Amino acid sequence: MEIKEGMTGKAVLTVDTPHTARVMKSGSLDVLATPILSALMEEASCAAIAEALDEGMTTVGGSISLVHKAPTLPGDTVTATAVVTGVKGKKITFTIRAEDSAGEVGTADHTRFIVEADPFMDNAGKRKNKE
Repeated sequence: MEIKEGMTGKAVLTVDTPHTARVMKSGSLDVLATPILSALMEEASCAAIAEALDEGMTTVGGSISLVHKAPTLPGDTVTATAVVTGVKGKKITFTIRAEDSAGEVGTADHTRFIVEADPFMDNAGKRKNKE
């Protein structure tokens, strides 16, 4: 299967104490932490293209520009929906929207790159061993 513009993926999270800004140390309040929202958005992006990747291939995140627009309390569910907006070689771009029971909580533009999993990890190990 080929990765094409318009492919979509979703990721869902019910917010619990470990997902809060206070616990994640990204703030002092018991609301959904921005780093958790970012991870949920990346998960949705991965879901959008997972079935189109050849065996041994995966994607890695390159950038994410996220706007966290509203708080989500523990107990509420957040759904992130990612849409492929561009494919250029190994570079894939997405727009992502996240909502909870009260409406939109965040948006993002995200870029991922297709890589071969094993060589990527080998190179990561070589980089670590240089230190």
